[in-house]
Amino acid sequence: MLRTASAGLAALALAAGISGCSATAGNARLAQTEASGDGVLRIGLLLDNAGSQAFLNDAQRAAVELAVQQANAAGGHKGRPIELIPPKSSTDTAAAARDLVAAKADVVIGPTDSTHAPAAIDVLGKAKVVLISPANLDASLSTYSSGGYYFRTAASETSEGAALIALAKAGEARSVAILRQKGTYGKTVGDAVASAAAAAGLGEKGSAEFTGHDARSAAAGAVAAGADAVVVVARDEAQAVLAQVHDGGVPGSKLLLSDGAVGQYGTGLAGGALDGARGLVPGAFPNSGFQADVLKQAPDLKDMTFAAEAYDAAALAILAAGAAQDDGGASIASHLIGVSGGTASGSGQRTKCTALTECLSLETKGAAVDYDGQSGPIGFDANGDVTAANFTVFRFSADNRGRMVGSQAVAR
Repeated sequence: MLRTASAGLAALALAAGISGCSATAGNARLAQTEASGDGVLRIGLLLDNAGSQAFLNDAQRAAVELAVQQANAAGGHKGRPIELIPPKSSTDTAAAARDLVAAKADVVIGPTDSTHAPAAIDVLGKAKVVLISPANLDASLSTYSSGGYYFRTAASETSEGAALIALAKAGEARSVAILRQKGTYGKTVGDAVASAAAAAGLGEKGSAEFTGHDARSAAAGAVAAGADAVVVVARDEAQAVLAQVHDGGVPGSKLLLSDGAVGQYGTGLAGGALDGARGLVPGAFPNSGFQADVLKQAPDLKDMTFAAEAYDAAALAILAAGAAQDDGGASIASHLIGVSGGTASGSGQRTKCTALTECLSLETKGAAVDYDGQSGPIGFDANGDVTAANFTVFRFSADNRGRMVGSQAVAR
């Protein structure tokens, strides 16, 4: 099953102008807590996709259902079944979050869209309900004030710069041109690429910013400068951008595409325009065994996007509740760094495990666990961010369609 990548998917990451206070003040992630639960671990879902992106809800729902089912088969939480609050799709994030608080959720998985995250954080953080997003990418969410109740199993956009430069080096490039679309996304990812290039000793030649899809002159400048690789950081009108990059003379073999520019373009671009290009999509590609398990929950599922990250979000919440021996949101928040293998909590020696049932078994024996999940190592930091970023690598052929060829991991 191919993990679909689309330019529309990347639009979910935009969160212009989000700001907040430092996560270190009043940080529940690092706090010492007392039991506050009612004895039943309840997990909710914020399914915020609509229209052409509604398919993203299904993989996340199925993955969380799988984690809950597996945990309940292993004994649930303290001998009682974990409850999954019946999920409903809604684009009114604040209202959906309030409904989940009323339903006594201890943990909520979601939302997908970074622009919806602040509304969810504001409601759930105040209620001391943990929120773990499998898909939020906006870098500024790292410092958005949540009281320490916000986490995410997807890496922020800034990690993508190092991953793109790793691909450039793998292709033996010694210099790069960074063509960035004007806007928050272009600046955030473009700056990250530039910083990573400098750190890796790659020269920068012919870099430029362009507005909208007007990328032809920027592309021609990169060709004239003789850059070995051309990184296109764009999201809006991505197909039109790539058409102009092709018209500007950049061959597909030199192209590296940010996640916002990755799509299955086919005949929408001139034949061979992307031949040899490589692109990144955040997250790890689910293995066949995991896919088979998810499909048992949703036999008609056609796309696995964010399934691994959603499963890991639920698994970590369950393990944190087990480590705390309490289902209260404050207890779960204070144990998530530890069970994820993060060091910010100073949690000491832990036993590595890669399956939820294995980790639960270890916890019943009194072991402290370090869960490396379907999306790879996680290791939350004090901001609730992953410290190991994983990306799926796509390579394009003459038909302008990307096919998964591997993965790229970088440390944050």
